[in-house]
Amino acid sequence: MCSLGRALPEPPRTPPADPVRPASGIRVSAQVSAVLHIFDPFGWDPELGLTAALDLLGFDCRRSDGDTAADAEARLRAAVAEGPVLAGPLEMGLLWQEPGSGTAVGADHYVLVVDVDTDVVVFHDPHGHPWATLPMSDFLAAWRAEEINYVERPFVLRSRFIRTRDVTAAQAVRASLPRAVRLLEACESGAAGTSPASLGGGAGLERLADLVAQGLDEGIRGVMARFSVRAGARRLSDAAVCLAGLGYAGPAEVLTRQARILGALQRPLITEDDAALEAGLRRLAPTYTELREALAKEPAAERDLGPARTPARAGGGTGAEARNLPPG
Repeated sequence: MCSLGRALPEPPRTPPADPVRPASGIRVSAQVSAVLHIFDPFGWDPELGLTAALDLLGFDCRRSDGDTAADAEARLRAAVAEGPVLAGPLEMGLLWQEPGSGTAVGADHYVLVVDVDTDVVVFHDPHGHPWATLPMSDFLAAWRAEEINYVERPFVLRSRFIRTRDVTAAQAVRASLPRAVRLLEACESGAAGTSPASLGGGAGLERLADLVAQGLDEGIRGVMARFSVRAGARRLSDAAVCLAGLGYAGPAEVLTRQARILGALQRPLITEDDAALEAGLRRLAPTYTELREALAKEPAAERDLGPARTPARAGGGTGAEARNLPPG
């Protein structure tokens, strides 16, 4: 989502904190399965979030995917000649600018490609690596994303970002709140198409607390320590600031409380104080129902997000499947 914010040609007029992640739905919940222990909404994935965020923020783009590595390289070179390109998902374990990389681990990532210099891809990595570079062959290996299970075809690329409606960031975030409530409801009732072995929201956190009590797998501990807890706490904190700035005091208070509980779990994870870790997870679990109830009390936003613009250029596809984003 950080890469998407950098790709847009006219950054949204912004309330406090970045509006892209709240509009995408990324910040409202958690999910736990046999292999996944992260603080994203149940049944959510970044492709769904990108589609939602672009729509709510009043942008369209060209999306293409699939074909061979040679075709993907040709698409990338052609697209970046016209402007920044959002590439992803990529396999984060194969992005060599990251310390300790070199092995596919099934961790997804998105980057903003700004140039292809001969056979070197130049990109901004929101994980703290501006102007990073990779040889084209290495970039294609990561971009193939073979371990990422929410896309059916590799080499997903978004380009030609254009504004189609005049929308303020505040309008976009307000319009995203009903969807946030639905995502939280799915956590409590289960989501269609999601593995029955997966749990979301409070139930998922209670299950994770049970795993801690039984003896947490070191692989799960590592993912939580390196990524899940700090990313989840940051997302919750940013969402709290964003909603407080728009006058949503009730949801902002719950989000702030969630961020503090979750952020405080980093030390127990590292020091293996599992009693404190389990207690914190159980304290966090009921707050997702509180958040849903607080959001549901807020007045529904108008779905009319401003007058449509005539696009300066159309989306459409070349070479691989391409699509314009669906209407809201």
